Amino acid sequence: MTRDQKGLLAAVDRLTRAPADDRRYVVRRLSVPQRRALLEFWPAWLHGGQAPPAGDWAVWLMMTGRGFGKTRAGAEWVSALARADGGLRIALVGATIEDALRVMVTGVSGVMRVARTGETVTLVKSERLVRFPSGAEARLFSGADPEKLRGPEHHVAWCDEIAKWRHPQATWDNLQLGLRLAPAAGSGLGGMPRTLVTTTPGAVPLLVRLEQTAAVTRGRSRDNPHVSPAWVARMEAEYRGTRKGREELDGELIGEAEGALWSRALIEACRGAAFAGPEGAEGGRHFRRIAIGVDPPASAQGDACGIVACAVAMDGVCHVIGDHSVRGLSPEGWAGKVADAATAWGADLVVVEANQGGDMAMSVLKARDAALPVRKVFARYGKGDRAEPVAMLFETGQAGVAGSFPELEDELCAMTRGGGYAGAGRSPDRADAMVWAMSALMLGGKGEARVSLV
Repeated sequence: MTRDQKGLLAAVDRLTRAPADDRRYVVRRLSVPQRRALLEFWPAWLHGGQAPPAGDWAVWLMMTGRGFGKTRAGAEWVSALARADGGLRIALVGATIEDALRVMVTGVSGVMRVARTGETVTLVKSERLVRFPSGAEARLFSGADPEKLRGPEHHVAWCDEIAKWRHPQATWDNLQLGLRLAPAAGSGLGGMPRTLVTTTPGAVPLLVRLEQTAAVTRGRSRDNPHVSPAWVARMEAEYRGTRKGREELDGELIGEAEGALWSRALIEACRGAAFAGPEGAEGGRHFRRIAIGVDPPASAQGDACGIVACAVAMDGVCHVIGDHSVRGLSPEGWAGKVADAATAWGADLVVVEANQGGDMAMSVLKARDAALPVRKVFARYGKGDRAEPVAMLFETGQAGVAGSFPELEDELCAMTRGGGYAGAGRSPDRADAMVWAMSALMLGGKGEARVSLV
């Protein structure tokens, strides 16, 4: 910060502490250029939670309530970096391209609106490109299309509202793998790529993990001195004490969906040691019966194919013993993975949901291995309703997980009573597959699934 900027900051600090009448008196006597300089001097207006944390952090997670000033902080951070380094390459990642444009670029607190007088920030909408006067460039990406981030390289990234991303983990992974450009000296980045995440909390596993490793800024809506006190009072009167209020106003991260059938605590209580691994017929020495649950994808470009192995131990308790789920494969590809899992575990049964493309699923599985002991099941109720009897098995100690299955566990904690699935992505493919396998082994399909031998 220059000497003049330090002087301006001190003057603003004195002004904000003065009585309202004195402030109005001083502002009325400022020239137009002086008023403009005052309004555009971000250090004078930011509150403590909007300042970047000190130290050599790789990820800054600003997870706060609404109205805290996250978007303004992100836009000012990106703009300052672009101003300092004309060679900077920036990734702007929103929930959708439309959100990135509407909020991060052209919005009331976006990078185009926070530009200083004389700075022309240009948007090339057809190329999803933002050009800064220094020569720095930012490209727009979407949490709904992680593959677009496979390949491009960047120095820094600003990610907005991860809780709304359709494919949070895949998008994050591709982004981080592309953050491999070393920033120039004097860029303010300390020579290392960095990522800013601005989001309200949500039951998204990625946020749970980032909270453990990132430099975290937390804050409530009321912490922003520039937000309307009347709005804060009205929102708190309506939502105080509710889950929505805790997340959207207080910025709390709650680890599972409201009304979740599985909690993190329940899963931990039901966790046992991992089985050594697929051993074919050897599995018979450890388990009474083994089933592979399969939730086929509607298309190769859509959801994952859920493939989960469950087994009933000698004491009668059913365990998840393997998650072999895959994404992006052709029917022949995922059918091969199902057959491989069934052979490796020595499965007694392969249970396939037949509601979507059931005949096709059966055909490709039989074509892959005619000896597979395949049964198809038909869902007659919603995901949450058919999962509830299986959740009760966990609650009564009749079921658990043998080892750790993070992606499956994340989906289980987003399965709700009556409300279906409240997690990331369109469908809980792994959870569905587990429910089918455990239902076949422990419930015989009673009360939910109609099972037919093929």
